[in-house]
Amino acid sequence: MSDWNPEKYLLFKKQRTQPAIDLANRVRDCGAKTIVDIGCGPGNSTAVLKEIFPHAKILGIDSSPSMILKAKEKHGDIDFLVCSAQDLTGSYDLIFSNACLQWLPDHKALIPCLMDRLTADGVMAVQMPMNLSEPLFRIIKEVGGDPKWNFKNVCLEKNDTLTYEEYFDILSSCSSRFEIWETVYYHAMPSHEHLLEWVRGTRLRPYLEALNEEEKEEFEGDILAKVREVYPLTASGEVILKFRRFFFTAHR
Repeated sequence: MSDWNPEKYLLFKKQRTQPAIDLANRVRDCGAKTIVDIGCGPGNSTAVLKEIFPHAKILGIDSSPSMILKAKEKHGDIDFLVCSAQDLTGSYDLIFSNACLQWLPDHKALIPCLMDRLTADGVMAVQMPMNLSEPLFRIIKEVGGDPKWNFKNVCLEKNDTLTYEEYFDILSSCSSRFEIWETVYYHAMPSHEHLLEWVRGTRLRPYLEALNEEEKEEFEGDILAKVREVYPLTASGEVILKFRRFFFTAHR
């Protein structure tokens, strides 16, 4: 699997950063002095933390070298490191993760392990997309499952979450108190083509890597045709992408 493309990710920087802002505001009064941002990407979420916690020692980590390189270029006053969540060491007052943990397996083991990295009064704050039922993602799965593309040997990264009841049980077992909630964001996209652009650097990435340029155009054309059928234009000529996100904060 090739590395992530930070430029494509940042095409929708405002929309991708807003959940990080909303999550960080939930814990802005926690008094954190040491913070780690897991899955920091190009550093947009880490910059949010820097603004809210200007005197804290903040570390952004990501498994993507390209993302860390971009983060270092854009935010020279913050420390960044190529590192996976599973390899995280040290202890932190705030463990923060925006739209990352859904890429990682075994949340029943992972979340308690991360909770163990908190200081005595520490808090973990997490946001994960729970949007696989959205038509755009169902269409990608449907088109990708067409035998003509022969994707059976393509390595599709895990991108999934448990149910809210399962997260309730996990957090009940490893935290002293917690809150869980959901927010649905309604993103106004200029066109149907922009829906494809939204997922080119994420959900579509492994499919596109397996195709040549001609095949990519046909594959995206098949998806776009179905997207146009499902997503009506608004009165302004835009397209609305509904995006459901799951949040929790948990205290050690």
